[in-house]
Amino acid sequence: MPKHSPISAKLPVLWHGGDYNPEQWSPEVWKQDIELMNEAGVNVATVGVFSWVSLEPSEGSYTFEWLDQIMDLLAKNGKVAVLATPSAAPPAWMAKKYPEILRVDADGVRRKHGNRVNYNWASPVYREKVQGIARVLADRYAQHPALAMWHVSNEYGGEDFSEQSRVAFVDWLKARFDHDLNRLNTAYWSAFWGHTYTDWDEIEIPGQPYGESSIHGLNLDWKRFSSDRIIEFFRLESAPLREITPEIPITTNLMGLYPVIDCAKIAPFVDVMTWDSYPAFNGRPSEPEMWVNIAFIHDLYRSFKQKPFLLIESTPSSSNWYPVMQLKRPGTHELEAMQAIAHGSEGVMYFQWRQSRGSQEKFHGAVVGHGTENRSRVFKEVARVGQELPKLNDLVGISDPSEVAVIYDWENRWAVDDAVGPILKGKNYAQTCTDHYRAFWELGVPVDVIDSTRDLSSYKVVVAPMLYMLKPGVAESLSAFVANGGTLVSTYYTGYVNESDLVFEDGYLAPLRHVFGIEVEEIDAFYPDEAFAINGFDRKFHGHTLCEIVHPRGAEVLATVSEVFYAGSPAL
Repeated sequence: MPKHSPISAKLPVLWHGGDYNPEQWSPEVWKQDIELMNEAGVNVATVGVFSWVSLEPSEGSYTFEWLDQIMDLLAKNGKVAVLATPSAAPPAWMAKKYPEILRVDADGVRRKHGNRVNYNWASPVYREKVQGIARVLADRYAQHPALAMWHVSNEYGGEDFSEQSRVAFVDWLKARFDHDLNRLNTAYWSAFWGHTYTDWDEIEIPGQPYGESSIHGLNLDWKRFSSDRIIEFFRLESAPLREITPEIPITTNLMGLYPVIDCAKIAPFVDVMTWDSYPAFNGRPSEPEMWVNIAFIHDLYRSFKQKPFLLIESTPSSSNWYPVMQLKRPGTHELEAMQAIAHGSEGVMYFQWRQSRGSQEKFHGAVVGHGTENRSRVFKEVARVGQELPKLNDLVGISDPSEVAVIYDWENRWAVDDAVGPILKGKNYAQTCTDHYRAFWELGVPVDVIDSTRDLSSYKVVVAPMLYMLKPGVAESLSAFVANGGTLVSTYYTGYVNESDLVFEDGYLAPLRHVFGIEVEEIDAFYPDEAFAINGFDRKFHGHTLCEIVHPRGAEVLATVSEVFYAGSPAL
């Protein structure tokens, strides 16, 4: 079983802690918080996530004294810090002086200051400011004994529709298509509806009101560009930290299956994959579906780098952005924590340590609630986790190898969601992947969750549900995997289009027809309240949503469709 180095030699045990916002509180509260952290078994605090204005209240004027005290207080009490760069919340003075740092929405209107992650990725001013504050932080805290990891920004996301981003997008397209507009038009099949481009400057960002939305290759490339832009911004923001503190690991907190960032592409530039988990149990923690969904994402984040990840945010009680803020029932949080560790997390972290008295998240769950200190049920549950984690420190760095992989691919999801047909909503790509994962989960079989371009040679079984889009080399990789003795499982809606969302010239499944031994003629869709019967293995099964009409071309038929006009055609 492979053994990896711990996140930081400064804290070579399982981590327990979370987001701490000392700038909201007085030094008297800080002292109380340290005592409560000791009682709860907390050994790490994430600080500075939204602290830009507290660090730089006016341009070029810094006030680090409060953060110095917090870093010193943590170190003195045997704790480490995950120190954040504050780019998720630019100060009001900056937006006032440099309004171009703010994002432009799809309607062409520039946003006002406020909320968070509200900035323009393409703004030269903001890029300069972000690198500047990161450099100042790295210079100041490079040698601080509490510094164990950098937390770059917070929950990257969103799209920018400014002219700066449009120009950058067109430049990105020029590079993608070798400055050949004919290649772009061919890839986009733009002659349909007469949408052929004759000049690069004619290309607008898709998805704007009253603008282009029907060229699916363009839509797909915009999503690729936006993801690439976020990753490039992350690398720019991280650069001073890499330069000044090369020994300190860097992360950014990602958000599960959040569709805007292709996490498989950011993984090579992140030292520790981390994600924020906020499942809504709705008072029914005994139901397995949510646990399966969370296990799937844990295994996804472990699989990105084939080593342990970190659950960097969770709530021990409830999240205030749920439609109904129902408390987690007693014991649920402890089970969540142990599930994360079992799937490869190097610790359990929370948002937030102490509930804010005001603003957006004053009701969001926290370890220390309003006026409760250490008396609440939630605090006591967190403290029990803090007691249990040290008993599991032998698991630090452990990564259990898997012989089974389920393919979950961000670009494939974008293409599936954008396709106009065979149903418009509820294609459920992510859920279909999770459903196939569940079969192994129920048997206790370890599973990697991987991108479609990953090397498959270490697996015995690969499951590729709804792999609608086959990127370059993927069909060849899957074919070689089977030829070398691997077992490949797939479903309807597989192998329809190439990387530009063009249907393969020889039809559905064409690049993999020889592998599966079938030919796909059509795909049928069913209404939500409909089902179709399948007969096989002396039993009767029911399908729903989608069914392909296929013909065997060498495959053995194990089950057939019944009760539809194509009754008798293969289902399995």
